[in-house]
Amino acid sequence: MRKVFQEELQKVHEDLVEISRLVATALDRAVESLTNADVELAQEVIAADARIDFLQTALDEKAIEILALQGPVASDLRIIVGSLRMSASLERMGDLARHVAQLTRLRYPEKATPESLAGVFARMAELDKEIISEVTALLEDHDLTRTSRIQAANAELDELHAGIFRAIADQTWTGSPSVAVDVALLSRYFERFADHGVSVSRKVSYLVTGEWDGDNTSN
Repeated sequence: MRKVFQEELQKVHEDLVEISRLVATALDRAVESLTNADVELAQEVIAADARIDFLQTALDEKAIEILALQGPVASDLRIIVGSLRMSASLERMGDLARHVAQLTRLRYPEKATPESLAGVFARMAELDKEIISEVTALLEDHDLTRTSRIQAANAELDELHAGIFRAIADQTWTGSPSVAVDVALLSRYFERFADHGVSVSRKVSYLVTGEWDGDNTSN
């Protein structure tokens, strides 16, 4: 019975890693569609999000089944509860990648970002890619040195996010109201993506150390 239980825990772990990899792919393709105003690629990202949703639901159902039938305690219980919360964060990251693609589709054939802010958004996207890459690796190897890199990338992204809002609030801003809304939304998507990545890293740290440093991430 214990062997079956450990196999079930391993399957939950593998599913988390798979979801994280799918999120990384979704983000990469969403950014490409945004950069190139590629509406076909954007549509593919939007459609592919259903796979992430399906896997998250399946993982949660499996985790709840383990809770009900196996009655895990101590570290095993932390793994199951933590997996439920991490799957929710990863699913939300997939949604945010989809939102980027949806904005691309909405503004096609025009680009959704003004040229004056293209470099800033490119850096935000780069930081989010770094975060999801580190999150995936962290889920695989539980190397907590990765958490500091995730937090550093998130801190830089928060600064860029604040800079975007200062730019559109400045008197020198010449963009239309619709462009200002697009820019604000896109910046928010990238910023929240990073926040959820930090949330996952904190939960992995908790699983490894048993110590909780708090998590105020919300949707």
